Amino acid sequence: MIKLKKPEEINAMRAACHLAADTLVMIEPHIRAGITTNAINQLVHDYTLEHGGIPAPLNYHGFPKSVCTSVNHVVCHGIPSDKVLVDGDIINVDVTTILNGWHGDTSRTFLVGEVKPYVRKLVDVANESLERAIAIVKPGITLGDIGHAIQQYVEHHHFSVVREYCGHGIGRDFHEDPQVLHYGKPREGTALKEGMVFTIEPMINAGRPAVKKLRDNWTVVTRDKSLSAQFEHTMAVTAHGVDVLTLPSS
Repeated sequence: MIKLKKPEEINAMRAACHLAADTLVMIEPHIRAGITTNAINQLVHDYTLEHGGIPAPLNYHGFPKSVCTSVNHVVCHGIPSDKVLVDGDIINVDVTTILNGWHGDTSRTFLVGEVKPYVRKLVDVANESLERAIAIVKPGITLGDIGHAIQQYVEHHHFSVVREYCGHGIGRDFHEDPQVLHYGKPREGTALKEGMVFTIEPMINAGRPAVKKLRDNWTVVTRDKSLSAQFEHTMAVTAHGVDVLTLPSS
């Protein structure tokens, strides 16, 4: 069941979303060759607590860390470790923050030092696919329209869209209905209504779309070991369009 949010609930969510977005701003200058993903996790953990929040991933269904760090061919749910970033890597940092009982969820793929042109293109296409999806969000369009906008743009650039993982409703719970697929057909699926709040978070692979989960039961990687990039925002459907909640507070 899709939980429509009242304006005052959306405003309460905005604070959690701002904190998540501000966390990504904080972490950006630390993303450089030589840092470990454990160090990134500690920075996110400390910043969240210092600003009155709770890192939602920590202990969520047993996840052992406060943030997901997905490097190179890791698609999502990468567990921070002693892995050291090197020049030419890409890393998705996925932050979900709880503040006053509400969740804010956002992620970004960062470049580590100098990357090859095709890697930069992959990251740019992943980001633009999210922006194009957000641009069409308004009451009356369907979830299929969102998925189609992403899929059409990504495949035009000869990349692929991960099928197994998707965006989701969000609020007092980390994951709510609906599921927001990043592929689809126009005019199919649930029609958007004012008060819906959800994430769009396309995972875009340089190679084929197939993925697999590793033995840790969390880390998802591309089967062909091609690179993967992802961006994510939390947004609310308004009477006439969309309100992106996970923008930085300043």
